[in-house]
Amino acid sequence: MSTLGTHDPPRTERVAILQSNYIPWKGVFDMIARVDRFVFHDDLQYTKGDWRNRNRIKTPQGTQWLTIPCGSSEKRLICEVELRDSRWQRQHFDRLRQNYARTPHFERYRPWLEDVYLGTTWTNLSELNQTLTRRIATELLGFDHVTFDDSRRFGLTSHKAERVIDLLEAAGASHYLSGPAAREYLDESAFAARGIALEWMDYDGYPEYEQPHPPFDHAVTVLDLLFCVGNSAMDHLRRGARSRA
Repeated sequence: MSTLGTHDPPRTERVAILQSNYIPWKGVFDMIARVDRFVFHDDLQYTKGDWRNRNRIKTPQGTQWLTIPCGSSEKRLICEVELRDSRWQRQHFDRLRQNYARTPHFERYRPWLEDVYLGTTWTNLSELNQTLTRRIATELLGFDHVTFDDSRRFGLTSHKAERVIDLLEAAGASHYLSGPAAREYLDESAFAARGIALEWMDYDGYPEYEQPHPPFDHAVTVLDLLFCVGNSAMDHLRRGARSRA
């Protein structure tokens, strides 16, 4: 059921909704760049072996995972995942430094990395992921147009596709920008019936750049792009994929 009342203001925002990921790949930030409001949807079940607590970097031995240890239990929400051992923070900083120290822009971002990994002790996975995504978007990519939001503040009780629509209405969405994988289960007519235009991200077309340790791989943390191209990172996103209605 709609959460909008008869006196609610008209919905005018383009909104994206996503579970938080650890230092996400560039496609997430391309999505963020295209919306007015980006909602973290972390009051959902935690799934192991996913992007919530890990991401990939380039190394001389090939693409490898950076993984945050947080146990394997799936009987908790993403926002409930505790980080009880902080030793991974120094390990991840060291691995990023070891594998990217010779990239053109690593030293520029090194103080930022030191603050994140060595200057802060993280105890909650959702807090870590959301904070890093916001900080990368605003501090490193220069986004100043987007509002970051958290689904928990809306107190939703619905489930699955109905929950997404209720969340969009509560967030004031006139347009929903969704990842392409959701085409398999979202009913476009249900969104249209509630006055929300459904659009799809298209992640094809990102240009390659001079990346360490060939062959080139797009499916790595956005930090790889920043270390390699610096201020040109947004140019690589703008020349890449587009959203499709």
